[in-house]
Order: sequence, then structure tokens, then C-alpha cells
Amino acid sequence: MSTNHDVRKEHVVLATHSNLRYPESLTLDWGNKDPMKRGPVVASQTNPKARNAIGTHSGSYTVYRALSIASGKFSPAHRPDLHNTHSPVKIGPFPSWFDETKIVSLDPWGLDPQNHFKGHFEKGYDIRPSIAVTQAHLQIPEIHDAIRAGRLKPDGKIIKENMDIKITKVAIEPVWFLPGMAKRLNVEEGVLRRILFTESGGMYPELITRPDLKVWLPPIGSTTVYIFGNPEDLSNPNIELSCRVHDECNGSDVFGSDICTCRPYLMYGIEHAAETAQKGGVGIIAYYRKEGRALGEVTKFLVYNARKRQEGGDSAATYFKRTECVAGVEDARFQEFMPDVLHLFGITKIHNLHSMSNMKYNAIVGSGIEVVNRISIPAELIPADANVEMEAKKAAGYFTEGEVKKGEDLQKVKGREIT
Repeated sequence: MSTNHDVRKEHVVLATHSNLRYPESLTLDWGNKDPMKRGPVVASQTNPKARNAIGTHSGSYTVYRALSIASGKFSPAHRPDLHNTHSPVKIGPFPSWFDETKIVSLDPWGLDPQNHFKGHFEKGYDIRPSIAVTQAHLQIPEIHDAIRAGRLKPDGKIIKENMDIKITKVAIEPVWFLPGMAKRLNVEEGVLRRILFTESGGMYPELITRPDLKVWLPPIGSTTVYIFGNPEDLSNPNIELSCRVHDECNGSDVFGSDICTCRPYLMYGIEHAAETAQKGGVGIIAYYRKEGRALGEVTKFLVYNARKRQEGGDSAATYFKRTECVAGVEDARFQEFMPDVLHLFGITKIHNLHSMSNMKYNAIVGSGIEVVNRISIPAELIPADANVEMEAKKAAGYFTEGEVKKGEDLQKVKGREIT
């Protein structure tokens, strides 16, 4: 009986030349209105000659897949059976799908590729989805509290009688169109590719040896979108839309750590999204896995320690300074690519944006999406130890309708000491 180890090929072709293009490799015309002319992103490993992208599917989970293959428990020749995996709701196409300036960090045609690229599937191409849509119910304690307090009421449609919220959720893998990424960052493509290669420890040599390959699937976290109400209404500017774009904070979002406002802000956004949907509008929560301002959880915890041990204690006046001292930058999220997920759904107008961040607001508006109202978190939802973060952000110019503390008043805002 043979195992995966027996059939595994030991010969490896290094991408040290630019003449590795094969006839089987399909051309990508990013932004073309016809999906067959645009071409599918082929990043699977089952036929290396057909690949037209750098990297492979599953983002950061590629490493776990490699471990499964190495252990002999998973066949590298596996091809997914996509029967009955299609989206339960219709999404797109929208004009933003055909504008390579609007979407550069994901592949809209990666949703249900078995339908968009049926002819290529019939020819044997192993084209994998990079977007998946399903439906579910959310069970959230804060929503139960809002119902008990009378702020929300079950309607049997959006909020069920058992207090569950019915939603549509969308999982999105990162697919980076490098020329568009470079243009968005105002840098030459060659410079961007070289820095990506260097800072990833040379993990993807094709970034500098295969200029003909314009798409990269980076090994980073994915994005999940939660839609409240009819997903098709997201593209209708005449229907009220409430939106929260949220960057992951595992400590707060999952475990309820009180040093920041992440979970309270997320829950407030969900409550308002559900309420908007109940009124005939639509709500959307876009959840990006960019932990700790995209600096990582280790760096975030180091910053927490530095803040609390500095002379004078954890103070709103020095909140950002300690982050930059440890990490080298205040914030590495650089929200230039964040609006892509909104353009995936054809959004052109947001009536209620739950965000204090000017970086997010400017990126959204700069991408051509109108924002009517900005909503900050109510004071009563801010945990005591998170006031340091909140007052520091207000003082730094973040959006707020409340008082902005300065000077001694700002220095007096202190967090807990390490005990």
C-alpha cells in the first residue's frame, strides 16, 4: 500500500528564471468585465504548469496544510468537490469589479468560480474559491442585554424569538493584484515586490524573478463579513446602510479584556446593524484579521507592559509614543486596502459609519464611497481601563462629538498598574 510519502516528488524547481511560463498558464486581465477574459486565479499546486499566481490558497493556513501533507495524512493531489458549495445569495457583479483601482486586494471572481469559469473547469483546471458565502445565526450576550433593556425587539425575521440574529456571512481570502497594490501605495511595483520578498525572508522568490506573475496570495489572515438584512441592498444607495469595519483584537473581542474598546465597539456596531436591518435597511460588519494594529499580539502585549511600567504610569498623554518605541510605527494597518471589501458588495454610500478612525474614514471616502454620519462609541460602553486609549485617540484627532482633553487633564487619565 502506497502512502503520500511514496508518491511525493522530491524534485523542486526554483523560480530563478523568468521563462517558466507554460502554455497551460492562463492570462489574467484584471478588471475585465467578462470573467472568461479576465481569467481565473489559478494558485493550486496540483498542476504547477497551470499556475498563474504567486503563493497558494488558504492564507496563513497553508503552513498547516503543509504539515498535514508532510505527515502523510493529506494528499497533495486532492482537488475539492465544489458541488453544492455555491453562495445562497446573489452577490455582484458590480461596476467596482471592473475597475482595477477599486479592488486590488481580493478577487471578486473568486466567489463561485465553478460558475464563472465553467469552461476552464471542464478543461481540467483546478480553480479554487477564494470567497465563500453562507448563512448562520449569531448568539451574542450583548444583544440579549439590548433586548432585555428594550433597545431591540425580536421580529422573527432579523432577530428570532430566541434572540438569535439571522445573518449572511462571507469569508474572503487575500488575493493581491500587485500593480494595483503598488499604485494604491504610490510606489513602483518593482520596489514593492522587492520589499515584500525581503521582509518575508525570501519566502516567495517569484516576487522578484517572475515579473510576469502579477497576483500574489499572501500567507496572512482572511476577512469575514457579516451582513444583516438583504445582501443585495448593500449596493443600493437609497437604502440605509450601517457599517462597522473592525480589526481583530482577540483579547477584547473573544476574552473581554478591558484595556481597549474593541469588543464594546464591535458589539455596538452589531446592535446598530441589526436595528438598521429591522427598519428596512441593511447592516455590514467587516472583520479584518489584523491583530494589534497589524503589529501582532506579541508586540501589543509588550506595548501594554511598557505603557504600564513607564514613569508616571499608563497615561493617555504617552499612549501612542510607547507603541512607536516598541514597534517602530504607531499603526501598520495603513487602511488604503480596507475599502476593497466594501467595493466587493457594490457599496457606494454608507449612512452610518461606526468608527472614530480618520485613517478608515479617509480611505473609505477616498475610494469613492460617500459617508453620511460617523458614529463614535457611547461613553457608558467604555471600560474604565480603556479610557487611556479613548482619550489619547480623541487628543490625537480621532473623530468624537465629546470633549477633547489636553495638557494636565490628558495626563491625569491613567490606567491600572501591573499587579
